[in-house]
Amino acid sequence: MSAIPVIAIFDVGKTNKKLFLFDEHYRIVYEKSARFIETIDEDGDPCENLESLKLSVFDSLREVFKLGDFDVRAINFSTYGASFVYIGEDGKPVAPLYNYLKEFPKELSEQFYKTYGGEALLAKETSSPVLGNLNSGMQLYLLKYQKPGLFKEIKYSLHLPQYLSYLLTGKTYTDITSIGCHTGLWDFEKNDYHNWVYQEKLAEKFAPIVPSDGVLIGNAEAHGRLVGVGLHDSSAALIPYLVNFNEPFILISTGTWCISLNPFNHLPITNEELENDCLCYMQYKGSPVKASRLFAGNEHELQVKRIASHFSVNTSILKNVEYDPAIINKLTDHSDNQIQGSRHQSAFVARDLNVFASHTEAYHQLMIDIMKQQYQSTSLVLKGTKVSRIFVDGGFSKNSIYMNLLAKAFPKLEVFAASMAQATAVGAAIAIHADWNKKPLPGDIVQLKYYSSPHQVFL
Repeated sequence: MSAIPVIAIFDVGKTNKKLFLFDEHYRIVYEKSARFIETIDEDGDPCENLESLKLSVFDSLREVFKLGDFDVRAINFSTYGASFVYIGEDGKPVAPLYNYLKEFPKELSEQFYKTYGGEALLAKETSSPVLGNLNSGMQLYLLKYQKPGLFKEIKYSLHLPQYLSYLLTGKTYTDITSIGCHTGLWDFEKNDYHNWVYQEKLAEKFAPIVPSDGVLIGNAEAHGRLVGVGLHDSSAALIPYLVNFNEPFILISTGTWCISLNPFNHLPITNEELENDCLCYMQYKGSPVKASRLFAGNEHELQVKRIASHFSVNTSILKNVEYDPAIINKLTDHSDNQIQGSRHQSAFVARDLNVFASHTEAYHQLMIDIMKQQYQSTSLVLKGTKVSRIFVDGGFSKNSIYMNLLAKAFPKLEVFAASMAQATAVGAAIAIHADWNKKPLPGDIVQLKYYSSPHQVFL
C-alpha cells in the first residue's frame, strides 16, 4: 500500500499545540496534541516554553516521517498572534517569548502616545485599539527603552509563526497576517510600517516581508520538504471561506470572543469603530479585514452559571435548551425596556431572575440580550458593504436560539451555521495548496446549515 500524500500543519494555541496531517481532500488522517508547562520570564511572569515548543516540532516530525504511512509533501504553521521570538546573530533566542497578557508600564505608554500624537491618532492609523502588549509593536518599544542591552542583541523579531518556519528552513521572514493584527506596527492606508516604527529604528529589527502563501525549501529537520512561512491563526481561519464562497460575507467566529470578520469592508476605520472595539486584520492575500469584537462567549458562561444556580439545574441543561418562538414572543412583548445593555455587558446582568418562570425562559432572555449586543457589533462592520451572507462558526453556531435570533436580527441576509473540522489548520494548508496538492480544492470543506425565521433548512 502506497503512502498517503499529506501536508503537516502545526496549529499552536496558547494552551494546546496540535499537529494535523491532511490528505489531498483536506481530511484529517493523523492528529497529535501536546500541552507544555509554562516557564517564566526574568520578571517572574508566565510565558511560553520556547525550548519545549521547538523540541515538540522536531520530535513530532521525526515520528511522522518514521511511520512510513504518509508522504509528507509540505509543512505549514498557524499560531496565536501578538508574540515575538527575538533571535540574535547566531539565530538563537536572546529573550523569552513574553506573554501578551503581561501588564504594559503606564509611564512608558504615556511617553509613546505623547511622542506620536495620542492614542486616538495612532489607533486609527494602525487600525489597532490601544491594547498594551497585545499591540506587539509595543513589546519591542519597551525593550528599547527599558532593556536596551537586550534590545541591542536582537537581530530579528520574528512573530511566532515565522519563528517556527525558521526552525525548519533557517530563513528569516515576516508575514503580513502577523504584522496586520492589532500590532500597532502597520499603517493600513500607506500599506507600510507606520512612521513611528521607522523613527524608532525598529524596522531594521524585522526580517523581509514575503507573501503569506510563499513556500521555502526545508532544512535537514524538514527532510528538504516544502515549508510555508506561517500565518496568524485568525487570518488562517478565514481562508476556507474565502476560497469556497464568492459572494460577500461576514464570518462571526464565536468562542470566548465573538469576532465579526468582514473581508469585503475596505473603508478606513473610524474613531467610532475603534471606540467600539473594532480593528483590522490582514487576510493572506494582503487585503485588510475589518473586524468587531464582543466578549459575549465569556458573558454567556458567567450568566449560564448564574441561571443554573438560581434554578438549581445543571449548566449542561441550559446549553442544550432549544429555540422556542413562543417564549421569544412572550419575552419580546413584555421585556423590561428600561434595562439597557452596553458593548461591555448585556442587559441580562442587571435582570432579576425571580421574574422568570423557569430556567428555560431565563436562558431565552439571556440570548435575546446577547443578540442585541451582537447585532450592534456585527452592524459596525456590515455597513457600507454589499454583504449577502453571514456565516457563524464556533460554539454559538450550535446554539439554536442564537442562530434563530441572528436570522431574525438580519432578515435581509442569509444566515448559516458553519461547521468545519479545524478551520485554522485547514486554512494554513489551503494557503499553500498550489505548491503541494495537484487536486482541485474541494467545494465542500465548509458544511452549512441555513437559518431563516421561522424555518430551518439543512444544506
